[in-house]
Amino acid sequence: MLNADAELCDHAVDLCQRLLRIDTTNPPGNEREAAALLAAELAAAGLEPVVLESAPCRANVVARHRGTGAKPPILLTAHLDVVEADPSAWRYPPFSGVVAEGCLWGRGAIDMKNHAAMSVALLTRLAREGVRLDRDIIFAGVADEEAGCEFGSGWLCDHHPELVRAEYAIGEGGGFNLELGGKRFFTVQVAEKGFCWVRARVRGEPGHGSMPRTDSAVYKLASGVARLAKGLPPHRTRVVTDFLSGIASAQPAALQPLLRALTSPGLLPRLLKALPDPSVGRALGAMLANTASPTVVRAGQKTNVIPGVAEVEIDGRTLPGQTDDDFLRELGAVLGPEFELEVLRSAPPVETEPVRSPLYDRILEVLAEREPDAIPVPYMIPGFTDAKSFTRLGARWYGFAPVKLPPGMRFADMFHGHDERIPIDGLRWGTEVLTDVVTRFAAR
Repeated sequence: MLNADAELCDHAVDLCQRLLRIDTTNPPGNEREAAALLAAELAAAGLEPVVLESAPCRANVVARHRGTGAKPPILLTAHLDVVEADPSAWRYPPFSGVVAEGCLWGRGAIDMKNHAAMSVALLTRLAREGVRLDRDIIFAGVADEEAGCEFGSGWLCDHHPELVRAEYAIGEGGGFNLELGGKRFFTVQVAEKGFCWVRARVRGEPGHGSMPRTDSAVYKLASGVARLAKGLPPHRTRVVTDFLSGIASAQPAALQPLLRALTSPGLLPRLLKALPDPSVGRALGAMLANTASPTVVRAGQKTNVIPGVAEVEIDGRTLPGQTDDDFLRELGAVLGPEFELEVLRSAPPVETEPVRSPLYDRILEVLAEREPDAIPVPYMIPGFTDAKSFTRLGARWYGFAPVKLPPGMRFADMFHGHDERIPIDGLRWGTEVLTDVVTRFAAR
């Protein structure tokens, strides 16, 4: 066992700050400097990290703290790339790693250089103290998650599976707290939606722009896209039902039937519209149905020519239990038979089945000790993570990058938003929790 003392937490905060000062905006990524920083930390502790480039400057770092081998490994993983940030919209520069207002500021503070820092701080301490656990603990800092994982976890699993194969994996997607109805909950991500990116094309009669045509491809496309705004039909899933039931159980008796009714397909549209916070309605709506967001629209090349073809790219997300064919059938029913649908790229949903496991039990155990008044709930994210890759090798995935946020600070506002930041106390708390969870689990 290992205690997360002040020195270990200080190391995690320092590492996170240094990572935030490295611009790994994807595209282009350029994760090499961040991977080299972590590799140097790991090597200084006596570990043998390897830095693997899937393409120039697209670097991944992998290290292993060896245990007795009595049980299979556990993988701690974090992506090193980040989404873009507009400095003019930030209170502090997004790649400065400024400490202000009790927080560490920077793009990646929550998503997810914090988890990379906590994981590496943990591995280096284990190595320096010569702690021998029953499981190897692997760390993988990967490239390219924000653009689809092709140069990161996907490449590692395809080309170096022996380095990252594990029985369990802990990554992003959960571990944060949220406040609802005066009650505090901590999420543990056990599922994520799949994606099915589609190009929808429709044809019409071309002509001269001076003589409008009601049967033009552009009008057909516009009508189809407008119909998508009504959404796709809802579906009940075990994870979301358990999530809502967990939240409902802690609410006043009068609210419990309303929350549980969110899983009822017939009532869902009216209930979501009745919610006072539209962002909550959007988040819940994304958890209760396949979704289709039109993102890129193309038609024509000259102002005075009515084009004969118009197309839209659609970001489709699929629930656990739903396939690409299911999604295409629902999408086609909304757009209409005139639309041609072409799948550009897809990946299936991920669901940890069954949810309960020795690792999940250790997470609940540690949270109960440290936050006895909070309620852990299983969670599904509407986006995707590196779970898409590592579960292909057989890992059971839990999204648990622990962080404790103060009242009024919402995780959703930090994630890809302006002024991304992490409370320093919350980062230290997360380091303690992750250390407890991993060492207890790997020692049993």
